[in-house]
Amino acid sequence: MTPTPLARGLALIGGGLALSFALAATAADNWPTRPITFVVPSSPGGGTDIYARLLAEGVGKALRQTVVVENKPGASGNIGAAAAARATPDGYTFLVSATPAIAVNPYLYKNLPYDAEKDLVPVARGVDAPLVYVVPPGSRFKTLDDLLAAGKSEPGKLAFGSAGHGSPTFLGVKVMEEKTGAAFTHVPYKGMAPTMQDFLGGRLDFLQSDVASVLPHIKSGKAVPLAISSKSPLFPKVPVWTDKGLPDVPQSFSVMAPAGTPDAVIQKMSQTVVKAMQEPSVKQRLIEQGYLPVSDTPARFSQQLKEERAMWKSLIERNHITVE
Repeated sequence: MTPTPLARGLALIGGGLALSFALAATAADNWPTRPITFVVPSSPGGGTDIYARLLAEGVGKALRQTVVVENKPGASGNIGAAAAARATPDGYTFLVSATPAIAVNPYLYKNLPYDAEKDLVPVARGVDAPLVYVVPPGSRFKTLDDLLAAGKSEPGKLAFGSAGHGSPTFLGVKVMEEKTGAAFTHVPYKGMAPTMQDFLGGRLDFLQSDVASVLPHIKSGKAVPLAISSKSPLFPKVPVWTDKGLPDVPQSFSVMAPAGTPDAVIQKMSQTVVKAMQEPSVKQRLIEQGYLPVSDTPARFSQQLKEERAMWKSLIERNHITVE
């Protein structure tokens, strides 16, 4: 029986699709054939940059390819995120970002130069980055409960600093205020470096900081930890505030790809990130910086990211938080 023109057309389409899938699979098998770029939307030396460079080392070793870290700081991560979102989706550019650029900023800024949900695709959540409450040595506050009690009995008297209105170091305290009824005075800075400078200078009563930023000062005795968001081997005796029913503040360093990047490449990079995070020497160095390696899939990361975005959106809208 002679095939009809329609049948022949469908066969050709089917054959073309099969060939496309085969070529895509072959391309993923051969990937990468040249250096990969990790775009980091923050300055060198910060928590995201520290993580990205450790990740680049691990991924480069696993893939036997050079991985270049390219810092594009500014606008709370928006400049770097936009650059990654506009990159050619060929599997050679990835965004390595903290939480704000991919989960918080879309609800703080009216005119972002990228769409975090449409222009970027989840690849892997590399590490969780616990937050820690610290006070100066000699502070009258010995526990987080002491600090929160003072925040309720003396509303607005105690000052804390943060890396800005859109930073987890501010929003995390806002979550705690909502939950407990405490009230503090917020002093925003342009990044954690000047925030830490004023804290060490005695001009702030406390900080909620990522562990990596404050770790050297905890070790030197210039900052005293009261509580941490997740159990850390660095601070086995420091209480975990989520164990007491206080709210978690998701903060992580994650890998995203420009939308349109071949799924086979995304899957391979995700598996490579997980492998790199578990390599003994890299894992140990991450833990020494205060990071907690995560093993997940793009699908699992995507679901978690969706939940976090909904949480941050609700918090920002309830509290009418805006940035200029």
